[in-house]
Amino acid sequence: MKKLVLAFLLFFTPTSVLAFSDTAKSSIVMDIDSGRILYQKNANEKRLIASITKIMTATLALESGKLKEQVTAGEEVLKMYGTSIYIQKGETMSLQDLVYGLMLRSGNDAAVVIANCLAGTEENFVKEMNQKAKEIGMKNTIFENSHGLDEETQNYSTAKDMALLNRYAYKNLKKYREISGTYKHIVKTEDKTYLWYNRNKLLNSYEYCTGGKNGYTPSAGKTLVTTAEKDGLRITTVTLADNNEYENHKNLDEMVFDQYSLYQIIDKDNFSISSDQLKGTAYIKESFSYPLTEEEADNTKVIAQMDPTIQTGKIGNISIQLYNKEIKRIPIYLKEKKKKSFFKFF
Repeated sequence: MKKLVLAFLLFFTPTSVLAFSDTAKSSIVMDIDSGRILYQKNANEKRLIASITKIMTATLALESGKLKEQVTAGEEVLKMYGTSIYIQKGETMSLQDLVYGLMLRSGNDAAVVIANCLAGTEENFVKEMNQKAKEIGMKNTIFENSHGLDEETQNYSTAKDMALLNRYAYKNLKKYREISGTYKHIVKTEDKTYLWYNRNKLLNSYEYCTGGKNGYTPSAGKTLVTTAEKDGLRITTVTLADNNEYENHKNLDEMVFDQYSLYQIIDKDNFSISSDQLKGTAYIKESFSYPLTEEEADNTKVIAQMDPTIQTGKIGNISIQLYNKEIKRIPIYLKEKKKKSFFKFF
């Protein structure tokens, strides 16, 4: 990440643009930290999402606080088919290891065991999935199962909604970042030993990939959600109905990394006001970084707006504007003046 001195106009080094053909029917690239959409194509069209459904299942499991609990598989595993970890009825495994199997091997059996463990029934778990989707802001998503198989029940979402979900999980859950970015995981139960490799091919073939989840059914086609990071810029990429998903993700990521750079526009630890009256007493509580292209950088302003009559607390704002439209507002505060004690004065 590049740092900039606070100024009214910011100037950057030119970058080139990579041209390619996006092979997905729906796609999006979103900045994880700011939530800014850096690229999109039909990003709000509803589509079947297949096994990237399991990102929500994993999120609820990781937020349950029960990762160390031992879970015994029940009758639910006998009905599962497709990609599985092949846990047997009566076999016991920790909830955390079930999430590894869910994310690395796309275990449909792991999904239903997790659902029953956390909510009693998959029906109840699906209600929790949809409630969480609303909380995250996924406006065009409906879950009907925990795994993504779509012969009997179907899960619909959009590229944008799935980016919002993955951004939420990646930003807020350290264990999610760890699991989705794991290439190999070994599990030992009383019955057998499991060796799982991540089905996300980019994790071992693209240097900037940090994690993700793939999916496929004949009805949904190939779906893929990944994360990548370069020079401090963290992005999540989603493609739906894409026959060339891995190459497409790499191309989308490279295009974004080529066009955008992450700049620290405001640094709270190095903030100062060039005013004798406020020098050393004005401060802010947060820093701000943002991905910008060269053209955008030439049209970015940082403006301080303050009320000098206020003696303490909030005295104004920093307005960060792109093309004269505010993209961020940061409050400016004034430190309270410490009163000298009688003894120190004396």
